[in-house]
Amino acid sequence: MKQLSKTQSLIFATGGILMVAGAFMALFRVSYATLCFAPGVVMFVSMQMLQRYEGRNINIRRLRRYMLLSDVLLIVSALLMYASDGNPFQFDQITYVQYIGNNWVVALLIAALLQLYTTFRISKELEKES
Repeated sequence: MKQLSKTQSLIFATGGILMVAGAFMALFRVSYATLCFAPGVVMFVSMQMLQRYEGRNINIRRLRRYMLLSDVLLIVSALLMYASDGNPFQFDQITYVQYIGNNWVVALLIAALLQLYTTFRISKELEKES
């Protein structure tokens, strides 16, 4: 895996902290939770996209695709969190509750589980490779 520079690692860690802080603020109904969560997602996902794997190990490539799926789910959760803040898209009440509501939590949970799994498995595969 391509290593990040010190600046990129700082952006990556800051994005992760902002995501966690934004998710906790959303639990306590803080109005600007989305303004904390969404930039954190952008920072985290963009730095994770820079970590490329140029090797030939099929398992790591597969796990990397799972990680990219997780990144997409993080972006979807940020969009759903924004949409759940007071119905900004002006959906009728039934559509809003049925499709948006607090579904950002489900997308975030799936993304977090995929991130956790792929992080540990990629590190194990890289140890076996070297």
